[in-house]
Amino acid sequence: MTQSQENKLTHLDKSGRARMVDVTGKSETERVAVARALVKMQPSTFDLIKTGQVKKGDVLAVAQVAGISAAKQTPQLIPMCHPIIIDSVSMDFDMKNPDSVEITATVKCTGKTGVEMEAVTAVSVAALTIYDMCKAVDRGMRIENVRLASKSGGKSGTTILE
Repeated sequence: MTQSQENKLTHLDKSGRARMVDVTGKSETERVAVARALVKMQPSTFDLIKTGQVKKGDVLAVAQVAGISAAKQTPQLIPMCHPIIIDSVSMDFDMKNPDSVEITATVKCTGKTGVEMEAVTAVSVAALTIYDMCKAVDRGMRIENVRLASKSGGKSGTTILE
């Protein structure tokens, strides 16, 4: 494969028009993607989340459900994503720093295309949910560093980005 083939945008046809990638000839393999996002906040907001005192309810429980639901809805949100059967979505919330929540989504499937977009969508919507539930007490929250951390499966194998 040449350098120009490796860098080719797969969602564009020869005329430069958007297209859905044809995965007909691909083999089904186990595919896993891990994505992360960070929600920065005031330490007092962090304490409200940690102690379950946010008036709208259990922030992390709602964010967990929102992230899982978002992963399942990704093809309806991102036009060129293939509808796939997701085998599992796990959402983890790291509260080690007293001014932030790091969100990690791990999405798995057995299929012809990966689940990177589903993982990134999951952490994005979970972060937005945390923001929505806490904005009344902390308008200065920031969603930062939304990213794919790793992926595995398919022809390209494993890629670890952090």
